[in-house]
Amino acid sequence: MTTQAARAAQGNAQAAAFVASVAAWRRAFTAAPGARWALYFEGTADFAAALFGAWHAGKHVVLPGDTRAETLAALRGHADGWAGELPGGLTPAPVPVSVPGEGEAGWPPLGTHDTWVTLFTSGSTGEPGAIDKRLAQLDAEVHTLQQAFGARLPADVRVLSTVSHQHIYGLLFTVLWPLAAGRPMPGARLAFHEELVRACARDTRPAVLVSSPAHLKRMPDGLDWPATRPVLQAVFSSGGPLPPEAAADALRHTGRSPIEVFGSSETGGIAWRQRAVQADRWTALPGIAWRLQDGFLAVRSPHLADDGWYVCADRALPAGDDSFVLAGRADRIVKIEEKRVSLTQIEQRLAASPLVREARVVMVELDVGTRVAAAVVPGDAGQAILDTHGRAALTAALRAHLADAVDPVALPRRWAFVPTLPCNAQGKTTEAMLRDLFRRTVPAAHWLEADATSASSATSATAALDVTDDLAIFDGHFPDTPIVPGVAQVDWVMALAPQRLPIPPRERFARLDTLKFQAVIQPGTTVRMALTWQPDALSLGFRLTSDTGPHASGKIVFHPHPHPDTP
Repeated sequence: MTTQAARAAQGNAQAAAFVASVAAWRRAFTAAPGARWALYFEGTADFAAALFGAWHAGKHVVLPGDTRAETLAALRGHADGWAGELPGGLTPAPVPVSVPGEGEAGWPPLGTHDTWVTLFTSGSTGEPGAIDKRLAQLDAEVHTLQQAFGARLPADVRVLSTVSHQHIYGLLFTVLWPLAAGRPMPGARLAFHEELVRACARDTRPAVLVSSPAHLKRMPDGLDWPATRPVLQAVFSSGGPLPPEAAADALRHTGRSPIEVFGSSETGGIAWRQRAVQADRWTALPGIAWRLQDGFLAVRSPHLADDGWYVCADRALPAGDDSFVLAGRADRIVKIEEKRVSLTQIEQRLAASPLVREARVVMVELDVGTRVAAAVVPGDAGQAILDTHGRAALTAALRAHLADAVDPVALPRRWAFVPTLPCNAQGKTTEAMLRDLFRRTVPAAHWLEADATSASSATSATAALDVTDDLAIFDGHFPDTPIVPGVAQVDWVMALAPQRLPIPPRERFARLDTLKFQAVIQPGTTVRMALTWQPDALSLGFRLTSDTGPHASGKIVFHPHPHPDTP
């Protein structure tokens, strides 16, 4: 697998530009010290050129899954340098398409056993783990995909994608397999269903869709889906089992039953199915051997680093015809106050409630120690309780549902009710994303008056604040009688006022005047926040009140110009 594969895939002009870009990256990486280089690009073609340039320069490429602050902090221990769209990343010097000495003889085949890439697990059930893979493993997987599905696809088929090439699924399906098979790589990643429909309506050449459950289980009815039917030759999905109703929706909208590919970053692809044909049964991909070991799925595969058996964290049952069905992942066991707690059991119990559509739980640090937090997508019945009676009623109903099956110490201490679970570009809900839901410090604001004036001329605004018990500000203030700290109340004003009033940025804060705290604010309170902006005095007056009376008031004064210490 070399850059020569791109020539057939991209057409003569595009191939020449691609190879020139690879050559520029090869020179840049050759001149750069260090063996391991982290690489990130949003654009697939830019990413592929940098990837092959680094490989041809003898570099070990490290692929972060995203550019979140936590990801970048962890990345520093894995790479000697950063490239592409990472902060301060290496970029090549621009070069003309035709470069002497960069012809066929200048691109010897890459050594499949000494060319490396490091990928990271999704972190959906823990911290992301680094996995080193040889090009030989990726090359074997590309051959497997072509053997399994290549005959279904026209030679000139193009790729449309909703997933990121920074993970193994996207790397294989949107970069390596297209290049090896002589197909164009995708352009920009499609973030919305409307973009997919427009892409099919605008260009009617045959295409395949590379997607994930997170995308396919949210296909709205109101789009022009018939435009996709003559275009899409196949729909691929990976990242987790596709729910039956989502598979049915995809078939109804696009005319294609999604081809689900089951595997992991560690194992590569293992098996596949189409629900319209195989229902819940998975069939092993060509060249993959599987067996059950103590109830767990074990595989032997050319996609692995060696020829041994790899035991997955997935339970499975035989289903005849050399197929299997999945029976859930191994319990995620944690200890809370020396008691063993199954997070999987809590999730399964929540999912069994008619009030819940989806649920995930995660461990979070609170003032009383590490405790369970639950992120819940309410079902119709749960949403009705939420809309009619509020968070407290839905929380109480779910705690009661858990009470018979879950130890009291393991009942969730934090709850987040969300319309959808957060997910990354691969369609995975990671623990880091779940924890972010429970770091919320500012309550939801419902602005009470319809503002007919523009934001630039507004001088007053009023909002109702829902002070719910899941706000992180209650941690430590206090376990038995939680209250809102005074500093948090001022922060609410500073955070919410810019939504309606033209106040200066925080950096121009000068002082607080006439600050008074009259009564504590406890969870479950609806607080009325009244704001008055005086542009001539550069002051923001505020009052926080509720049905019980006043809570706080004061005036925030700003510097007339950027603070002297501000660069």
